[in-house]
Amino acid sequence: MKVHFIAIGGSAMHNLAIALHLKGYEVTGSDDEIFEPARGRLAKYGILPDSIGWHPERLTSELDAVILGMHARIDNPELVRAKELGLKIYSYPEYLYEQSKDKVRIVIGGSHGKTTITSMIIHVLQQCGVECDYMVGALLDGFEVMVRLSETAKVMVIEGDEYLTSPIDRRPKFHLYQPTIGIVSGIAWDHVNVFPTFDIYVKQFEIFAKMIPANGRFIYCEADEVLRELAGKIDNAPKQPYGVHPYHITDGITYIETPYGDYPLQIFGRHNLMNLNAARYACLSYGVLEEQFYQAISSFKGASKRLEPVVRQGSFAMYKDFAHSPSKLKATVSAVREQYPEAHLIACMELHTFSSLTEQFLQQYAGAMDEADEAIVYFSHEAIRHKRLPDLTEEMVMKAFARPDLVVMTDSRLLEDKLLKIPTVSTVLLMMSSGDFNGIDLNQLGEKIVSLPL
Repeated sequence: MKVHFIAIGGSAMHNLAIALHLKGYEVTGSDDEIFEPARGRLAKYGILPDSIGWHPERLTSELDAVILGMHARIDNPELVRAKELGLKIYSYPEYLYEQSKDKVRIVIGGSHGKTTITSMIIHVLQQCGVECDYMVGALLDGFEVMVRLSETAKVMVIEGDEYLTSPIDRRPKFHLYQPTIGIVSGIAWDHVNVFPTFDIYVKQFEIFAKMIPANGRFIYCEADEVLRELAGKIDNAPKQPYGVHPYHITDGITYIETPYGDYPLQIFGRHNLMNLNAARYACLSYGVLEEQFYQAISSFKGASKRLEPVVRQGSFAMYKDFAHSPSKLKATVSAVREQYPEAHLIACMELHTFSSLTEQFLQQYAGAMDEADEAIVYFSHEAIRHKRLPDLTEEMVMKAFARPDLVVMTDSRLLEDKLLKIPTVSTVLLMMSSGDFNGIDLNQLGEKIVSLPL
């Protein structure tokens, strides 16, 4: 099979390209920009384009498929050429479905927790000796790529993003996966540039749930009021609500309470105990025994940038997390506060996504960091200009978060200087962003903080 990727440098796209290469496909691709880690990983497997840019002359009738990434525009010269040649053009999710249409598909949707739940299911299946294909939104410890495709696995676990499919397909990605077992972790308005009202956003999850067949299962978080109402409209498949798994914390370690005894976890936070329950019901639905699940999940270390420890030394700890939306922000801050009730908690987040940098949506952040002792919000005027949005002011952000002592910063160098002066005794620093704080290396920052004299 010969497959060409238009916009191969994207996070999801380059992982799919590597997965197909490992499957034995002949893979080519192009992009007008490719950054690390995609550049190095594509080079490692010998599929890094030899030049940057679009090369329509490289598309020929010999190609079996063209996969189109979101980064490409509708007038992309390679896309135009592919259409002229009458080639089969797939979006990323369309091609994943093509590769998994004869398998059981466990699809995880929701406004938060998708990556963690997906990662938990993959981890448990692997630990239980169940071969699975997968697509997950973060690199997992011990896994080479974020996508695996095979001829032999009978199940595929897919993180189901609700964002648009491609420049020429406005459907949400997770609709195209056609779930056998579908999970929705929660619904909190996001992607306001695509879903201008909350009702339109919620409708996408209803469509997703109604795709599940009668021999499948709809697994949903019953703590979410919107989801409970949505579940009442679902009669096409068996339903399984879930909440927080019973647990307790002893000496800073979270234990889940089960009929087979208490199991220590390497993760923490009420939201993760809900994520764990969602993963449990998905695994049980596929035939994993409950005791097997508990044994396997106890060794789960978490997904990259999901409450990931950066450095821990003495009574100081620093974590990084992907949290950026109001619901994710609140859940993550709350998790750290519960785990470290006596510590001085400093929470720092970056407004980076289209939604978070939109004045109308910004109001959703009221109270999101109230459980922190200190709260810092960073945003970049440059990022706002790049997204072609109206500029924000520090006053707008202060008002939106509704916290009088909030610190708002717009210079990443000044932010780093401030963080280098924080106390390191009985302190936890929580850094949250879907970006990179305009180039701050969090691992280096953590090492600098603990190396400074008390």
